[in-house]
Amino acid sequence: MASGPTRRALIGAATLGAAALSLAPGRAGAAPGTAAPGRAAPAAWSVRPFGLGQVVLGKGVFADKRRLMLDFGRGYDEMRLVQVFRANVGRPTDGAVAPGGWEGLDGEANGNLRGHTTGHFLTMLAQAYASTGEQVYADKIRTMVGELYEVRAALRADPTVLSATGRFGGGAVSNIRGSYQYVDLPAGVLAGATDALTFSAWVRPEHADDWARIADFGDDTTRYLYLAARGATGNPRFALTTSGAAGEQGIDGTAPLPVGAWSHVAVTLGGGTGILYVDGTEAARNTSMTLTPAALGALKDHWLGLSHYTGDPVFAGALDEVHLWSRALSPNEVAALHEVSGSDAGDLAAYGFDETSGSTFADASGHANTARLRRTWGAPSHPGFLAAYPETQFIALESMTGGDYTKVWAPYYTAHKILRGLLDAHTATGDPRALDLAEGLCDWMYSRLSRLPAATLQRMWGIFSSGEFGGIVEAICDLYALSGDPQHLALARLFDLDRLIDACAAGQDTLDGLHANQHIPILTGLVRLCDETGERRYLDAARNFWDMVVPPRMYAIGGTSNREFWGERGVIAPTLSDVNAETCCAYNMLKLSRMLFFHDQDPKYLDYYERALYNQVLGSKQDRADAEKPLVTYFIGLQPGHVRDYTPKAGTTCCEGTGMESATKYQDTVYFRAADDSALYVNLYSASTLTWREKGVTLTQTTDFPREPGSTLTVRGRAATFTLKLRVPAWSRDGFKVTVNGRSIGGSSPQPGTYHSVRRTWRDGDTVRISIPFRLRVEKTPDDARTQALFYGPVNLVARDARTTAVELGLYRNAALSGDLLPTLVPVKGKPLHYATPDGIELAPFLEGTENPTHVYVRRAEPHLVFGGVDSGVANPVRDDGTSLLDEVWDAAPFRHKPALVAHVRVTTDAWAADGLLTSADAARAVTTAKRASYQA
Repeated sequence: MASGPTRRALIGAATLGAAALSLAPGRAGAAPGTAAPGRAAPAAWSVRPFGLGQVVLGKGVFADKRRLMLDFGRGYDEMRLVQVFRANVGRPTDGAVAPGGWEGLDGEANGNLRGHTTGHFLTMLAQAYASTGEQVYADKIRTMVGELYEVRAALRADPTVLSATGRFGGGAVSNIRGSYQYVDLPAGVLAGATDALTFSAWVRPEHADDWARIADFGDDTTRYLYLAARGATGNPRFALTTSGAAGEQGIDGTAPLPVGAWSHVAVTLGGGTGILYVDGTEAARNTSMTLTPAALGALKDHWLGLSHYTGDPVFAGALDEVHLWSRALSPNEVAALHEVSGSDAGDLAAYGFDETSGSTFADASGHANTARLRRTWGAPSHPGFLAAYPETQFIALESMTGGDYTKVWAPYYTAHKILRGLLDAHTATGDPRALDLAEGLCDWMYSRLSRLPAATLQRMWGIFSSGEFGGIVEAICDLYALSGDPQHLALARLFDLDRLIDACAAGQDTLDGLHANQHIPILTGLVRLCDETGERRYLDAARNFWDMVVPPRMYAIGGTSNREFWGERGVIAPTLSDVNAETCCAYNMLKLSRMLFFHDQDPKYLDYYERALYNQVLGSKQDRADAEKPLVTYFIGLQPGHVRDYTPKAGTTCCEGTGMESATKYQDTVYFRAADDSALYVNLYSASTLTWREKGVTLTQTTDFPREPGSTLTVRGRAATFTLKLRVPAWSRDGFKVTVNGRSIGGSSPQPGTYHSVRRTWRDGDTVRISIPFRLRVEKTPDDARTQALFYGPVNLVARDARTTAVELGLYRNAALSGDLLPTLVPVKGKPLHYATPDGIELAPFLEGTENPTHVYVRRAEPHLVFGGVDSGVANPVRDDGTSLLDEVWDAAPFRHKPALVAHVRVTTDAWAADGLLTSADAARAVTTAKRASYQA
């Protein structure tokens, strides 16, 4: 490894990476009384985040949602998430059961993504510990890190026997499901078998895997003989062939072997007859078996537990008393094997499997045919390798030309989750093993990728799903910031996907047809590469990319993607389906927005952050407790009447993983500080207390936002001079007001979509009151003016209605002079942010994690020109683009007074009449109605 700071010396005061995991004063990381190690903020960042422990959430919707996830993390058995790692190296799992879904061998694509949830869980625990200081989270982290450390050590060594209690009380060799180990017998083991053979074994299957081999002796898939625990019928099968599967001469049992129980299985072959015995009794025979061991010739491989067909599973379970004879035993002799241990040792080979350590098994036949335990895939190519499955997925990716997740499912994506979790674990607890594992993982990746031609890397990273690598570049850059090892920075560059970077840097939108979440985190990694290299190309690409997504491909709740993919920019209404807005996309767009703001304090990034956080992210977490699942959505369906699914795809999906992270870092973007500590940014209005150690002050934000249209900030501590920068949301167009100690402040009026600055020497007890009036407004889809989403302040209001056709709403009936549409609705008593329409449809905040059928988008139906509740009787005309006359009237709000509204109605109706869309008489009736009506301000 290249020279640089040693990992033991890299102890910092604060963590300023992706999750800002530094601890609050008085909380211990590595040990009581010490500081946790951290990553220094990049010099390129003109603003810096605070650590999670420096911002304490107060009562409110964020604290309520977080409490559910903290309880889940506190109670969930972390050993279930290291089970797949232990199984991969054939280590005992002590009864722990993997969570299933994407983490299970029976889940989607055979569990090819297993291990990713382990990384997410580590990050969630690290964030929970950084936020709360509760020792239970640190203890779980140390347990998981310790287990992973042992797994890597086992991967570096030869496989060792996992001994189990045998059928007669002695030893047996056990193979856990999910491990890739088998017993290799020596090449000459069948040398004495010519015209006859007996194979005998005690077997205890762990799982009902079709075609899992008890034994398979052969060269390839042409010449072989095998005994399978389950064949095509689900019953045991013996066969031999010299011409592949089509030429097999076989015997099929009549009943399946029981799972979890010992069965004795034997096959005798001789005189043209083959007999299959189960538990000492004949189960089936074939009297037309003309092939003999001699006909097969000398075979290359003699395996227990492994098939020559690569698609067949490795046998999971235990084997005991495996014997081979050069003759066909009689029925009585076979029956005796079932009754008595070691009644007759095989004359070709005999294995009692009484070994409790090592990798070899003694042969009791007298021929010294010592067997050896091996991995199906050999050994890791580098000692830093760590995964919950063999290195084979990584190897196969290097020659793939198209995606197939049933064979290779984003192995570098899973590596990213593990790496991120280890880095966060190290940051939160100071455990040096976590950093050692992270460095080893990156050293292994470099050893694989650095030898590949550039063209191969470009092809790999461009493959859908199989080549997905998540936010691995960001994580590697964070490791580089700790290690200073140039090899780590070189590794990060090996993931450059040039066609995406070049197009985005040039401002060319090529996103149509791309998988959204495969690409969003790439851009976050590019920002970090710019931080570490100074190359503006990376940052330019990320900035331009963001503008290609927000708003052209953004749904109202802040999410993006349909069926996980992007379509044409500006096309929203036709894409509304049950599989919109993959939750991971929102998670990663928030990270990208945050990272870009560190460079450019453009309020648009935080306006988007508020939208996605207060709507999709909050609404993706169900509002109930569960001990088994985090209860987070995968997709957010935006089609009419969609019901959110909080237990998607049998669990342990990518979105449940990022959902665990989101719900334990809600506070990470509430406040930022200028790099020189000259300013404090209040980005989000959320009940919280900030400890700003550098200034010696605390800032308490008291609010029930978004249920309350405003917030109060109270400064405590020593006198400190800085600029308080208050975000004025882009939607706040009705008089954002600020007072300090009860007095208005001079200067320019706050403008929507900016930061309003208040500079002074702040003293203990100073109070800032912020008023942010809400109003009900609509946001039209860019391609269909009648398809609209409703917002009250930052909150998306959804129609709760079971119909699966679009709900039609009229909202202009009692619109206020300000343009606020709320007067048309009736508040629901006792339910904040809930309203009823004149038709009795309930509107509720999207952020509530319920299972009600919802309509995020509604269809506007304004059939008549109505003002202040007075119906003119005149039809509301509509232009070809879907814009109605009333739309054009109210788009000009706010109006200073009623005469201003009436004047605008007159101008608008005259124009529509001139265009032939309204008669002069109807225009006059509309103006008269507008004069007669009364309006709220």
